[in-house]
Amino acid sequence: MPPSIKIVEATCVVAPPAAAGESSSRPPLIKLSALGAQWLVVPLIQRVLIFVDNGDGDHPPFASRVASLRASLAYTLARLPPLGGRIVFLPSTGDAAIDCCASDGVRFVVAESADADAARLAGDADHDVGAFKQLVPELETGALPAEVLAVQVTRLKGGAAVGVAMHHAVVDGRSVWTFLEAWAAACRGDDADASATPVFDCSAVALPGGEELARSTLRKYTPDLPLVARTEWPFIQNLPRRTFAVTAQQMRDLKQRIVTDLSTPSSAQTAAAPPSSSFVAVAALTWASFVRSKHPSTISPDDDVYLFVYVDCRGRRSIGMDPPVSESYFGACITGCIAKATARDVLADDGVSAAAAAVQAEVRRAAEDPLAMWDWLGVALALPLERLVSMNGSTRFPAYEATDFGWGKPSRTELVTMNRSGQVVLVAAKGGGLQASVCMEPEHMDAFSSHFLNFF
Repeated sequence: MPPSIKIVEATCVVAPPAAAGESSSRPPLIKLSALGAQWLVVPLIQRVLIFVDNGDGDHPPFASRVASLRASLAYTLARLPPLGGRIVFLPSTGDAAIDCCASDGVRFVVAESADADAARLAGDADHDVGAFKQLVPELETGALPAEVLAVQVTRLKGGAAVGVAMHHAVVDGRSVWTFLEAWAAACRGDDADASATPVFDCSAVALPGGEELARSTLRKYTPDLPLVARTEWPFIQNLPRRTFAVTAQQMRDLKQRIVTDLSTPSSAQTAAAPPSSSFVAVAALTWASFVRSKHPSTISPDDDVYLFVYVDCRGRRSIGMDPPVSESYFGACITGCIAKATARDVLADDGVSAAAAAVQAEVRRAAEDPLAMWDWLGVALALPLERLVSMNGSTRFPAYEATDFGWGKPSRTELVTMNRSGQVVLVAAKGGGLQASVCMEPEHMDAFSSHFLNFF
């Protein structure tokens, strides 16, 4: 049974006004690009960070943490003004846009629980899904204007949790971590990053078709604006999740094993033998473990199996993106690509290496033409979801290194919005390794875990 959570206070946080003589840093109305428009129907990113007190009295009182978080959030909203706004509908043109001045502020919820144990929530590999869901706020997204950001801070038994909910039409994974890193730095009084100037204008994502492509995307997925139908998409499920920690040495061994397998004369994938990245290696192992866990009950050897990967378009000079999107762009700037293989190849003794070759080939193609699958949502919905793995996040996201708010790094951080079997969320872990969180049906989870862990 999930622990009980009591809401103590709910207020709003606003960015401080510009000082006298200074111009406001808030940008004008920002129209969503087609890359952001798709996310109106799958809007929610919820992430929780759990901090466990070590019992030595070094941590500040909960009330002091709340005050610091609230004040530093206001400062951070001034630096990242889209987060303090609302997504609005412009009926005269048919656009959706971010109005940075249309908000009464960001909801800031303070809560407490007498029976939610921080050490247990942070330490168990299997997620307490019911508890995690209570540690993050919801967003009002069923109609425009829609919220962009909400925050919840919860006092736990032996610690605290910081939960955020963010609208995916305004941020992608990279932007989430930009925000959390900036907020944490402000909270601990470190303004080393304050001089960096993000780019907010969605026109920087120069897609062929421009604003009309964004409008047609809105008509396709949200034809009843300003209402946004919260359709129960077929991939939204409520399944168990489990987190796996992979050390830096295990990653090196995994990549070397893949390279060695691909370099053998008997390998059908010899041409794809360059060293694998950490992302490709763990994606391949995850994919192979997923297929093995569902064979033969759900997947047969002759079935095609799929792996979906999000592609960050920043910094890529390619067809339709010249000049490239700035590396400092703050917004939704991801497309997708899909690797395909036969289950028979992935089930073979060298199945992880075969999977790695397929993933690497697709990632390279996407790097050359990241807009080839800009309408990723329509493509993904057409796939057989019971044979699809979806990779989210990145081995480069600094989940632990960047989120010290002044009382130490979090003991655990998880994406709460994991929505379907085969969804995998990656972040960088402590000590140079990585963290892979996996959502699976309960009848397949142990088989997945056995193959994944025994491969090292």
